[in-house]
Amino acid sequence: MPEGHTIHRAARDHRKILKNRYLAISSPQGRFEDGAAWLNGRLCEDVEAYGKHLIYRFEGETFLHVHLGLFGRIRKRKLPEPEPRGAVRIRMIGDTHLIDINGPTACEIINPDDLAKLTSRIGPDILRADADPERVYTRISKSRSPIGKLLMNQSVLAGIGNIYRSEILWRQGIHPDRPGKDLSKDDFERLWADAVHLLEIGVKRNAIITVDEAAPGRGRYRERVNIFGKRSCPTCAGDITQVEIDTRKAYFCAACQAD
Repeated sequence: MPEGHTIHRAARDHRKILKNRYLAISSPQGRFEDGAAWLNGRLCEDVEAYGKHLIYRFEGETFLHVHLGLFGRIRKRKLPEPEPRGAVRIRMIGDTHLIDINGPTACEIINPDDLAKLTSRIGPDILRADADPERVYTRISKSRSPIGKLLMNQSVLAGIGNIYRSEILWRQGIHPDRPGKDLSKDDFERLWADAVHLLEIGVKRNAIITVDEAAPGRGRYRERVNIFGKRSCPTCAGDITQVEIDTRKAYFCAACQAD
């Protein structure tokens, strides 16, 4: 599943090529045929990200909600219009580019009330200017759940994914098993600031980069990380421990992240 920076990067890129344009919209796969017909020819007023949700705002208080889930994929392609690749659920064509979305978990038209319900169940999005960290700390400071679990709870806060979770906790010297209620206000403020810093780098570089002053890697996803998927800690050279938190792999250094 894409991490929060990926969705915000997509919203930023799509805003540049779709905002204030009348879009030709279709469903090559056919599974969103009625919705595409309803949106076809409408003015796209904006594109926003809320956590891992993309919202395309159209004239007439109409919204397209897309959530990629585990298997969804977005392709941005230049015109002239190429043949669809795979099962394209929705194709949005602007003046110079088109957006193809394959395999999303959600692809639906919603109204303002639906949007309000959706955003109300999502915690503050680290990358949004309107995010309220005090609201997040209030939830965390009252919880006995481990911070490693809370950081991935999208109703507590939105944007941190599996890799960022391990990396941020390591950078801040916080054990993933520490109960939320035991996290000091200072610890939380440092964690929040670091998360904002790293995710903003992710949006800018279109890659997860948690190593200070590092350039993107040369692998498929161009990641540069400290401990995720690693065997030894770059700080103390001790062993990195792998655990599962809600079926997802997480990593920590027992020496540098002692409780």
